Amino acid sequence: MKTDLVDVNDTRKTLTVEIPSDIVNARIEHVAKDYSRKARIPGFRPGKVPSRVIKQRFKDQILHDVAHELVPRAIEEALGMRGVEPVDTPEVHDVVVEENKALTFTAQFDTVPPFEIGDVGGITIARPSSAVTGEAVDQALTRLRQRAARMEPVEGRGAIDGDIVTLHLDRTDAKGETDHHDDVNVEIGATANPPGFDAQILGLESGAEKNFSIHYPDDYQTKEMAGTDVSYHVKVNAIKKRVLPELDDEFAKDMGEFESLDALRTRVREDLEHEARHNSDHAVREELMKQLAAKIPFDVPPALIEREINRRLEEFAARLIDQNIDPRQAGVDWNAFRESQREVAKNAVASALALDEIARREQLSVSDEEIEQEIARYAERTGRTPAAIRAAIEKEGGLARVYTGLRREKSIDFVKSRAKISGD
Repeated sequence: MKTDLVDVNDTRKTLTVEIPSDIVNARIEHVAKDYSRKARIPGFRPGKVPSRVIKQRFKDQILHDVAHELVPRAIEEALGMRGVEPVDTPEVHDVVVEENKALTFTAQFDTVPPFEIGDVGGITIARPSSAVTGEAVDQALTRLRQRAARMEPVEGRGAIDGDIVTLHLDRTDAKGETDHHDDVNVEIGATANPPGFDAQILGLESGAEKNFSIHYPDDYQTKEMAGTDVSYHVKVNAIKKRVLPELDDEFAKDMGEFESLDALRTRVREDLEHEARHNSDHAVREELMKQLAAKIPFDVPPALIEREINRRLEEFAARLIDQNIDPRQAGVDWNAFRESQREVAKNAVASALALDEIARREQLSVSDEEIEQEIARYAERTGRTPAAIRAAIEKEGGLARVYTGLRREKSIDFVKSRAKISGD
């Protein structure tokens, strides 16, 4: 077998292969015999059809089967001899297969070339402050008051910012189609309201009716409404205002097992500090991954980027399903979503390659016990047994992913231990 491997660039390779005609002919004979045993051709007894007739009648199928058997085997042998490992299934082109001729084809694929990650001790990261101010605590308490607010009817005045207005509403779009809605609750000032809608409602009292039009800007997020004019007829059925509870000990007791406002304030501060530490850790991790990605001395193979994008799309679709949303009916521009993930996927792949190289260089490994502990943690979070989780992972061939994930976490810990992280 003759082979030639050409470097298109640092990661892209082209393999040309020529399989000798004697090997091709032997395989054709073998496949033709299989067809002969199964073929039912008028004038011949089963299993007695001459090879010449079989080859003529089933030529295309036989040659397809021969190529299907010989090509993958030849690729595996050629790459094994050179110690080359593709990151994805090679793309096979220009297959030529005929009896009494050599079988030729080309295969293109991406690889990850050997590289040095360098000294990670040069990584410098400034940890964001996790300090919690008194103002932040006050704002959190205000949000608690807003969630605990009660709604009271408004009399003797028109609607003002923050009110909840109950409307009968007719909406006529640019095509002249009208839809009617009864008892729609609209919070004046809410970000989800159409542009200019609040201004038309402000000042209206209960029982008032009004006709008006709104022009949706060209960049409006709902594309089918962007750049259109929509007419409205509204009738105000009721107006309510939000009344916040007093910030005192009674309020604290209503919030849970708190004896006083001071106790609630202490818990709020502790929760904010925990969140701030988490956010600070996340920011450090993100910056570390960014700097590791920058250490990759070649363009990330496109096949790995596409695989990561696909993983992110599947993950996003799974989250929608968990929320009882059909991904096909969610109104998502999936092509735009793919492109929005391309750069972040590229960085994610690059940092993963860096972590894998660090693990190899530092001889980091994961024990069976550590894998079992990870499975047990996942089982606890999901309310299932470790045995059930392990069985599901093994069925999907996912144990290797668990191992890789844990090993990368060890690489991250290794880098953190040597990087200069200020603010720790």
